Amino acid sequence: MSQHSEKPQSFGMEDVDILVKETVYQGFFKMVKYRFRHKLFAGGWSGEISREMFERGHAAALLPYDPITDEVVLIEQFRVGAMAAGCAPWQLEIVAGMIDHQDESAKDVVKREAVEEAGLIVAELEQVTRYLSSSGGCSEMLDIFVGTVDSTQAGGIHGLAEESEDIRVHVVSREQAYEWVESGKIENAASIIALQWLQLNYSRLQK
Repeated sequence: MSQHSEKPQSFGMEDVDILVKETVYQGFFKMVKYRFRHKLFAGGWSGEISREMFERGHAAALLPYDPITDEVVLIEQFRVGAMAAGCAPWQLEIVAGMIDHQDESAKDVVKREAVEEAGLIVAELEQVTRYLSSSGGCSEMLDIFVGTVDSTQAGGIHGLAEESEDIRVHVVSREQAYEWVESGKIENAASIIALQWLQLNYSRLQK
């Protein structure tokens, strides 16, 4: 008898029955409680399931890369989640921001955030991927891009005062940034994904 798993079953939204949806908290972010049931792989339906879900909207992130100098631009800022997790409270990350409006594209967001967080104009954009941040309890979808920039224009401290942002810009070699991924110094998922992609594709971007 074969030990291989069967072909994945194709379930969709029509295979979920949402019984109740209610907002249980509304602040800077929102918490929504769902009661639902769904179809089972073995057939039939599950019993009623109750889950709270963190709803923070969708976001987009950008790794600024200078193909001429072979350098990347990273930002450093305080992150309360990192502090609570026992990690370094000041995190090295790539540029990122929330998609605030339905008519705003992910590309629009990263171009805007590149100016606000790093003082950079992005010349060309290439999408790396999009992924769910933590699908077990959060609805956030994140689009990741790599954008070509002039790294000689990067530096200083940036951010919007009305959003309590205090962001320091770092320009480092691609090799140094990837070494920080391998050593665990960079702990942010979007940054790790973008830098791994760049490590595989930098020679094509340099051409």
